[in-house]
Amino acid sequence: MSRPRTTPGPVPSAPRNAPDTPRSAPRDTSAAAPDVSPAAAPDVSPEVSPDAPREARGARARANAPWTAFGGDLHLDLTERRAAGAGLRAALEDALREAVQDGRLAPGTRLPSSRALGEDLGIARNTVVEAYGQLTAEGWLGSRPGSGTTVAERAAPRPAGRPATVRADRRPTGRHDLLAGRPDLSLFPRSAWLASARRALAVAPHDAFDYGSPLGRIELRQALSDYLARVRGVRTDPDRLLVCAGFGQGLGLLAAALRGRGAGRIAVEGYGLPPQREVLRAAGLGLAPLPLDCNGARTDLLDDLGGAGGTAEHLGAVLLTPAHQFPSGAALAADRRAAAVRWARERDGYVIEDDYDGEFRYDRQPLGAMQALDPDRVVYGGTAAKSLAPGLRLAWLALPDELVEPVARLKALADTMSPVTDQLTFAELITSGRYDRHVRRCRLHYRRRRDLLVAALAERAPQVRVTGIAAGLHAVLQLPPGSRPEAELLERARAAGLVLTGLDWYRARPDAERALDLSAAPDARPDAAPHNASDTSPNDTPGDAPDAPPALVVGYATPSDHAFPAALDALCGILRES
Repeated sequence: MSRPRTTPGPVPSAPRNAPDTPRSAPRDTSAAAPDVSPAAAPDVSPEVSPDAPREARGARARANAPWTAFGGDLHLDLTERRAAGAGLRAALEDALREAVQDGRLAPGTRLPSSRALGEDLGIARNTVVEAYGQLTAEGWLGSRPGSGTTVAERAAPRPAGRPATVRADRRPTGRHDLLAGRPDLSLFPRSAWLASARRALAVAPHDAFDYGSPLGRIELRQALSDYLARVRGVRTDPDRLLVCAGFGQGLGLLAAALRGRGAGRIAVEGYGLPPQREVLRAAGLGLAPLPLDCNGARTDLLDDLGGAGGTAEHLGAVLLTPAHQFPSGAALAADRRAAAVRWARERDGYVIEDDYDGEFRYDRQPLGAMQALDPDRVVYGGTAAKSLAPGLRLAWLALPDELVEPVARLKALADTMSPVTDQLTFAELITSGRYDRHVRRCRLHYRRRRDLLVAALAERAPQVRVTGIAAGLHAVLQLPPGSRPEAELLERARAAGLVLTGLDWYRARPDAERALDLSAAPDARPDAAPHNASDTSPNDTPGDAPDAPPALVVGYATPSDHAFPAALDALCGILRES
């Protein structure tokens, strides 16, 4: 037995385990500094005498026991029921029954133990036991030995005032999903993403998980700056890159910033994504559609659309998909790129470049980003929605200097910043080289998928002309004159289990004549010679084809490998009967 420590005075220290000795007894201040490691930290929990009341001993036991042993917290308000004259047990039963009925307690939810709930509510344990027993008998609760008390499985309640079915996902459903705009989600690099996440989390500084810059984590902005310069020719630096939750959010931030600068309208391509136009309208901008042909948007008409600065007619920007026009697939001709940049310089406007599928080129040399022509006038927007998955909600904007502060301020107001862990993981995926390998694998996969589509149509529906497939994840199928109307074709497609869209759905002005003429587009077969933009007559404008035959927009990336042949069979079936 070790000799007890002594203080400078003659009073000996009491034995450590004596029940009447407080833990706050004087310490030996003349001794060496104590060990402050976690293993040597003293137990500061109050001692409870064996003679203390049972409630005190129970509290001490619960403080040292795992929290999960007693179930989670449960909010029940008995005040109103007690004020109305109900007894404790009746009030508790009513409160629990109501919580189950209105869905606050979902089926399978484990309730707190009778002892824990009784102490939380300040009532006797037996009252809780009796209430649990009554509700179990009524079928609201269930109980099995060793498993505690849980909410019984019942039909899910329907909140009052809501319809029986509410679809959050507005995408139509069917056996064969051929909607344009989504990648093959089975290609998501799970192993590479997991390895990158582990590495990123292992080396991330502690302050990475604090509130940070609305521009995004510096690790990702640096990785994107290097990657975009190497792969897309973008001229930017980390201080001018902003990470956002999808290109839709980035477009909304840009629209609000432009509105704050006095813009009243924005030019858009005559055909494009309706949700993007909704975002622009929601920001208060009017839309000025530009006609399209096989050389892309008619940017030479921008001068005719502009109004005086500060007025409702003032044209502040133009939104383009220059590398691969969506949905037509046309690449913006060099002279039209130059015309858009010239307009932005002369009118103090901006070009917004949506480079939504810039990594996927098959039959032509990759087109560099338009942003490189003038980084002070062109906003570059990119996304991981096609190369990885739309559910990641990862996109980025390369901003001109004048737009960095206003867009970053709006981002901070919107959601402070984008989630950190995905940014760190994506940065590691890029810098490790895993992202490049994944993109190359996807490019080969989608090219094979496209070739299967083209070969099947050539054999089984030779009257259909396929365009817009030198890049991207979708194709435009142009039907010959005299074919069934587009609406009828889509109805037949739905009956065959196909989910796709017609070209008219993308039209910026549904009430106007068709504003797209692809009659001068090159042969779309994979072995066709490259198209020379100068071969197109300047008179091949959209207005020349008001009675153009119907066209379907088909996404060939989404179906799995085993489902794609059946989707092709169904598609060729309706096209044969068109």
